[in-house]
Amino acid sequence: MAAVILRVLLRRPARGVALAWLLLAIALPYVGAALYFLIGERRISRRRAARLAKLRVDFSKITAPHVEMNRAQRGKVLLSLVQEPLERAGETFFNAPAIAGNRLALASDTLDILRRIAADIDAATSSVLVELYIWNEGGLTRDVLDALIRAAGRGVCCLVLVDAVGAGHWWTCDEPQALRAAGVSLRPALPVGLLRGLAGRTDLRVHRKIVVVDGAVAWTGSMNMVDPRFFKQNAGVGEWVDAMVRIEGPVAGLLAAVMISDWVAEDGDELTQVLEETKLTPTPAMGEAAVQVLSSGPGESSDGLLQIMLALINAAQRELVLTTPYFVPEDSLVLALRGAAARGVRVVVVLPKRVDSIMVRYASRSFFDEISDVGCEIHEFDGGLLHTKSMTVDGQTALFGTANFDMRSLWLNYEVSLLVYDAGFVSDLRQLQQSYMENASLMVLTPWQKRPLGERLLESGLRLLTPLL
Repeated sequence: MAAVILRVLLRRPARGVALAWLLLAIALPYVGAALYFLIGERRISRRRAARLAKLRVDFSKITAPHVEMNRAQRGKVLLSLVQEPLERAGETFFNAPAIAGNRLALASDTLDILRRIAADIDAATSSVLVELYIWNEGGLTRDVLDALIRAAGRGVCCLVLVDAVGAGHWWTCDEPQALRAAGVSLRPALPVGLLRGLAGRTDLRVHRKIVVVDGAVAWTGSMNMVDPRFFKQNAGVGEWVDAMVRIEGPVAGLLAAVMISDWVAEDGDELTQVLEETKLTPTPAMGEAAVQVLSSGPGESSDGLLQIMLALINAAQRELVLTTPYFVPEDSLVLALRGAAARGVRVVVVLPKRVDSIMVRYASRSFFDEISDVGCEIHEFDGGLLHTKSMTVDGQTALFGTANFDMRSLWLNYEVSLLVYDAGFVSDLRQLQQSYMENASLMVLTPWQKRPLGERLLESGLRLLTPLL
């Protein structure tokens, strides 16, 4: 008990998190201590921390000329007075200024996305980089796998990094061996085991979804390598609904850098050798969109992603629309949403009506009263498990990527998000959000408040556990 209390006091986590762990340690000393040392801290191994520190220095040197050539303020794209502080915050927390010269295309037809990714891989001449949280066999994912095999067969450098836990079932099937046999370099991200658990926390996961072809074309967004017709069909939530963005231009190279940094951090490869093999070079401008690449996770960005979300919410003047599958926000985000609605901003939160986690389902509902009583709209999407993670602000700025609006994405997962300053892309994303709203039901506060006492107690009880994650 004393060890846990001393550790919590010295590390100074958020007050709610600290109190939750202190109470657990006092009430259940042995259980509380075991849980704390397993999942109480964002603890990564010393070896990984050292590699990440070295990579930050290496990549800042490698990307510096590329960044200076394409950054938004010195190119053709000028940011508004509202956007400039956001861009500055992104550079401060992530060392990632806005990069101009990109062409963005939003895509929401998951089957078409799989076909187009396979086509892009078939067009590769030098390298294909893939980083995923989940790979699920079945359906059109086989087209992507076959495209990777063909690319490796014609001498293209193919590096594939897939999370060891998120794709746990896939790692036991025949497809990984087929990729390796064809010459694809395949690696599990953050493998788990007893010894690894002693060195670092084992539930820190690589949640990124990145595909980069020849350093010039990239895909990222909410979609794993899954065909929704073959994925979690027995979960009772319907097919997963996702969105991705296809990027042509300099930002593709920065997404490649994110993937390569994770690849090198995993097994300690020499960065210069990987760069030689992938032939990654700066990509010329192919459009006009300005984008910041925000790579977040333990050992990388501290509270940077939380700060960007807060800045976006506080910058809203007319409308803020948010879509996320898992809504378990940090307390400061709840206050920011309430403040935006109170000052007259239309705040819309679009969530799936059913999710694949009972704990998240009820913990999420505990926030509904708190945000709706000041005017926030809550729309429950009924067309499947809405998995798109997006935020649009006043039709001018968007946050789009892999991060959910929950504390796991903020503190535990390795995520990648795009902060986009492009009216065309933001308009397309806002239309997609509107299509979700048209297939959703608006929650009415008065009937909601009359739900059974047992449900309210369950919601509040599970909400208390969220800081422990």
